[in-house]
Amino acid sequence: MSKIFISIASYRDPELLPTIKDCLEKADKPDDLIFCIAWQHSDTDEWDNLDEFKDDKRFKIVDINYLDSKGACWARNQLQQNYDGEEYTLQIDSHMRFAPNWDDEMIQMILQLQDKGYKKPLLTGYVSSFDPDNDPQGRVQEPWRMVFDRFIPEGAVFFLPETIPGWQNLTEPIPARFYSAHYCFTLGEFSNEVQHNPEYYFHGEEISIAARAYTWGYDLFHPHKVLIWHEYTRKGRTKQWDDDKDWGSKNTHSHLTNRKLFGMDGETQEGHEGKYGFGPVRTLRDYEKYSGLLFEKRAVQQYTLDKKYPPNPYNFESEEEWKKNFAQVFKHCIDIGYSQVPETDYEFWVVAFHDDRDETIFRKDADINEINRMKNDPDGYCKIWREFQTENKPKYWVVWPYSTSKGWCDRITGNL
Repeated sequence: MSKIFISIASYRDPELLPTIKDCLEKADKPDDLIFCIAWQHSDTDEWDNLDEFKDDKRFKIVDINYLDSKGACWARNQLQQNYDGEEYTLQIDSHMRFAPNWDDEMIQMILQLQDKGYKKPLLTGYVSSFDPDNDPQGRVQEPWRMVFDRFIPEGAVFFLPETIPGWQNLTEPIPARFYSAHYCFTLGEFSNEVQHNPEYYFHGEEISIAARAYTWGYDLFHPHKVLIWHEYTRKGRTKQWDDDKDWGSKNTHSHLTNRKLFGMDGETQEGHEGKYGFGPVRTLRDYEKYSGLLFEKRAVQQYTLDKKYPPNPYNFESEEEWKKNFAQVFKHCIDIGYSQVPETDYEFWVVAFHDDRDETIFRKDADINEINRMKNDPDGYCKIWREFQTENKPKYWVVWPYSTSKGWCDRITGNL
């Protein structure tokens, strides 16, 4: 008998009940599932009701008025305090669907990896998507992996999902660099050893847990088959930051906490020891060598950019030679509302990034073709993506449109 501690942080989510029910219905051994739910709810949401589970011994419900919520990481930390020695733990979001016998399949993957010598395997990833309005027909049937996207200006690392190459021929999970907070299946002791820092708000959570888990001796893997689906659009769901007027300060504090953890941007490293710091099995430098990231410089190795599987090769005579093998890639999306660029006869837009001395680090203007594409975006704002290598972090960006009829228009700027 192998109990699974299932932690679900739910915030006013109409998909919570369907998620729970599908999880139970598709499990091989539903009686071995122990649910712990951070139920962040409003009494006005009549559909958000867990009465049918309140007397079920398999359920631990942490009842939280939505106005008392402090964000996703805080809620996940609340859940981990309820871990009670179950052999395995599954962390998911409240908008998921499951494959038949998902529990047995995940356990078998863990056992398979342990037989290969990995003492503490951890299955994670941005799992394949489903559409609640077109289910199950809309489910993606190809397993996904996580690849590096960019360091955002605040310091957190962003990732992208993509189909695992050659997945049809795989017989075991593939090595992973990164961790997803919406899907993690591993040994139960993870709930004690690698707890979510409640000082984090949202961004920064996943890269910090990836590094911390690795330093605690966990080896990260992506499942080679689809066992669970995630709904990504957040359509029809109120988010915590929609209700929290103070979310901005929480978010700013979270980013600073993350930069201090990794010693980024000249910050004195803080928080790397203690309950929410790094573990005793490996070091942060071990994770950097494994993943191909260098946090102090916001840098990445080409091997990682090429999406080759970890661990990254280490064939350098010294650490200094190793550090020279990194590129400092800055990638950013500038969002410009349609109301800020109302003219119909733009010839080009200056698009530039400046440092703290007001010097131009990089400039690549948007021509008429790019402008027309952006002004037809269904989201209602222009997305200006730019990527370049730089040793200095930009301080702000400039978009300066030029129109045939108006000449130089209002200069638009934004801090980074």
